[in-house]
Amino acid sequence: MLLTNKYADKIHGIITCYDRMIIQGYIPNWSHAEAMTAYMKLNGIRIFDYPTSFSQSLTEQVRQNAEKIAHENGMEIEFIRKLHAFRKDHRIQNILAETGKTEGLIHIFSAMECCNTYRPWHDKTTGKTFLKS
Repeated sequence: MLLTNKYADKIHGIITCYDRMIIQGYIPNWSHAEAMTAYMKLNGIRIFDYPTSFSQSLTEQVRQNAEKIAHENGMEIEFIRKLHAFRKDHRIQNILAETGKTEGLIHIFSAMECCNTYRPWHDKTTGKTFLKS
């Protein structure tokens, strides 16, 4: 199903000549430590299982899906070690010149970006266990 069909009620316009797509957003129930703690408790997930059982498995699912897409399209994922080491636009222009491709998936970049993270915490004075930013 196309994203434009699936989210038609939330889309206010469509750009038909884009050269890249970046999809980002947030999940309200996960957007801050207190909400994530509540989500985990509500779903019976132990707070100290957050780093290994919960977070790491989601990361691995995203990574495996990206690798599957790359494999299906006969390409490798290029990991960017330094975000400002080169201009992605120039790299894509070189790939276009090499491959002659003009549409479809051209290349996949991967980069580690800064983001808020959580760690499990047990407050000995209150006896409560929660996630801390």
